[in-house]
Amino acid sequence: MTAGGTPAGPGRAGPDLSDMRFDDWVARWLPVSWGPYARLCRLDRPVGTWLTLLPALAALVQAADGLPTLWRLVVFSLGALLMRGVGCTFNDIFDRDFDHRVERTRFRPLTSGQLTLRAALWFAVAQLLVSASLLLAINATSRWLALALLPLVVIYPLCKRYTYWPQAVLGVAFNWGMLMAWSDTRDIVPWTAVAMWLGAVLWQIGYDAIYAYIDLRDDRMLGLKSVAMRFGDQGRAWIGGLYAATAALWTAAGFGMGMDWPYYLVMALIVGHFVWQMRVFDVRHPERGLRLFRSNMQVGVLLIAAALAGTVLRPWL
Repeated sequence: MTAGGTPAGPGRAGPDLSDMRFDDWVARWLPVSWGPYARLCRLDRPVGTWLTLLPALAALVQAADGLPTLWRLVVFSLGALLMRGVGCTFNDIFDRDFDHRVERTRFRPLTSGQLTLRAALWFAVAQLLVSASLLLAINATSRWLALALLPLVVIYPLCKRYTYWPQAVLGVAFNWGMLMAWSDTRDIVPWTAVAMWLGAVLWQIGYDAIYAYIDLRDDRMLGLKSVAMRFGDQGRAWIGGLYAATAALWTAAGFGMGMDWPYYLVMALIVGHFVWQMRVFDVRHPERGLRLFRSNMQVGVLLIAAALAGTVLRPWL
């Protein structure tokens, strides 16, 4: 422990699977009292926020058939940041009695005693109130979609107690902004938008399965469930199939939207990235999972590039 009562870092033998770092920008730049709240909503680990935001930005481009307005970019970026923070806060509240027994999560603020349950609950309420203010910036259809999302965000942490598919619930919630991008831009959600969203859900189940293998041993000990436990030794086949279905759905949706040929060129790059992930992934080496999980930000960036290539480049083709 440090002098301030913060864990100094992992003390176990073997690979370091903890998802906390105590020499990052939060420790260096934020007041000590703010640090646990920043870590509770995962400001120190923005990968999840990017994986929430990037598909929504791609959907905004497709819905606008080109560049979306700056206002929508700001609103959807704030929405991704806030709702990911809300989801992580509720996750840690529900899992506080499990997290201290899981190697990856044992230093999280709530389970390690850096924050009280009361403080975490008040922080969740504060985030929800700020999120609610964004409802004023979107149309009526999108407001209803946003309200429908909230129960999914709250119940996700409980799903791992009852089903092997909590990552599916997370995928639905994480990528909900793709549907809202269409509803707010065009006031409709066509089948092509749903196909893109379903592809993103399957993509997330795949990359979250890779992440879940990190916790597999601890989850079995605690009686928790995950897709990694369901896939078992066949993880590569399952995840490869999910990625193939993702590419098929995104390609079909591109045809339905009338995307131009550069869209499919970028789709080929995404497929190549999926193939690389499956070559590196090995259920016997879960420590590789964090690197592969993070690499999916590249897929999100490529998805935006595909949307831009299929729309913005049209006048020059």
